[in-house]
Parts: sequence; C-alpha cells; structure tokens
Amino acid sequence: MEQSEESIYNLVAQERMVAKKPARYQSKFRSMTQSEYKARKQGANTMGPAKVPLNSTQDFLKKRSGEPKLPEPSPFKYPDKEKRPTVPTRKDQPMMGVKCNKDFIKTNAVETINSVAKKPSERYADTVKGATHALTPSGLVPKYLQKKDYGKTPGYLTKRREEMEQAQREYEEYVEESRRQGALKQIQDDERDVILAGLKKNWEEVHHQYQGLSVVADTAPKKARKERMEAEMKQLEKDIEMIEKHKVIYIAHDQPKFWY
Repeated sequence: MEQSEESIYNLVAQERMVAKKPARYQSKFRSMTQSEYKARKQGANTMGPAKVPLNSTQDFLKKRSGEPKLPEPSPFKYPDKEKRPTVPTRKDQPMMGVKCNKDFIKTNAVETINSVAKKPSERYADTVKGATHALTPSGLVPKYLQKKDYGKTPGYLTKRREEMEQAQREYEEYVEESRRQGALKQIQDDERDVILAGLKKNWEEVHHQYQGLSVVADTAPKKARKERMEAEMKQLEKDIEMIEKHKVIYIAHDQPKFWY
C-alpha cells in the first residue's frame, strides 16, 4: 500500500462537503386535493361527539316503555259505500222456474270415470323460446302407412325362403335316393343311445385324466399333453351336442360320415 507523504497541511481541519438532495416531488394537484379533503371532513363523523350528555336519574327505563304505541281503536267500516247482498239461507225460497231432479255431481263423476284420456298431439319445438308446431305435417317423422309396399314381404326375403325350400327338397330327395340304393343307413334309437353313452363315457375318462395333470405346465411334453386332451374333450363335446340335437341320423357306407 502506498502512503502519502507527511505534510503540515494534512493537520489543518477541512470543511465537510454535504451533498444537497434534490427537491422532493410534489404533485400540482396537491393544493386542490387538500382543500377537497378538508371541505368534506367533519368533526366526530365516525366516532361521535367527544363528550356524550348523560341522562338524568329520573329518566330510567320502565316496564313496556319500549313497546310500540298502537292507535286508538275505532269501529270497522267497509271501504265501499254499499254492502254486498248477504248469502241466502236455507229458509229463503228459490226462484220459480223449471225444476230438474238430475244429480249433476254424480253424472259428471260417472262421465269422467268412463271417459278415455285425451292424448296430447305430437309437437316439436324449433326455437330457443319453445315455439311449437305440429309434428305430423312437418316431415320429420316417416309415414310408413303411405308407402306402396307397406305390409308386404320384401322381395329378397321371399327369394331367400324359396332358395332354402329348394335346397331342403333337393337334400331330402338325395337322402331318399341314397337310402333306396342302400348307400345310407339310418341309425336306430337304441344304437343312437349306445353311441351317445359311449361318447359321454370317453369324455369322462379324458376329463378324469385332465384333472390329474400338473397345475403348472412348464415343459413341452406337459403342454402338448394338455393341449391334446383339451382338443379331444372339445371334439367329444361337439359330437355329443350334434347327436343330441338330431333325432334322425344316417350313416354312409362308402364314406365315414354322418347325415342328419
């Protein structure tokens, strides 16, 4: 660090220079704001007067002194000038005229009970405010009754029915011709029952073996055996369902095939 050279002038006290601060900002509306504030300001406006006069000792609260005072009662008078006619009593004679013995109360009740409730007309709203119009002439609902083919069977259904009937007739003719030539043989009821019982027995045996398999099939032979048993049971269930569904069954001699 550099040190200044010793000098006698350094021992003389020097005046301290104080920096002058700039003038504080004042708004040009300050005087107007102060005048408006003082004009609106009122003494004891929120807190009340500084000293509140006390009530005298004779002016104390008495019983029912706080209740409102009602006006003096006066006789009632109708607002209109003339009174309305009184209700006739039972002793008063009715007006002379045609007398009817009809009980209108019972008649109206019976008519109301036997009448059919009137259905409201179908309408639709087309604006936010709910303006409604009749639905029938609007065209929004199709009128099937006015079609030319209403109530008639479509042509494609009639054609499909004829094709199915033709196929059934051809099948029946083929089966009858095969039976006549001896190519088909019908299974009797007892044979059908024996075949059905054998299929069910085979399914039970395979199912019993399937239940004895390991829960976890972690090797290829286990997986193959499980899949083979599942396929065999599925085929047996399919055969049992087909035999139970059809009562008449034919067997072809030349082909190992069933005809239902």
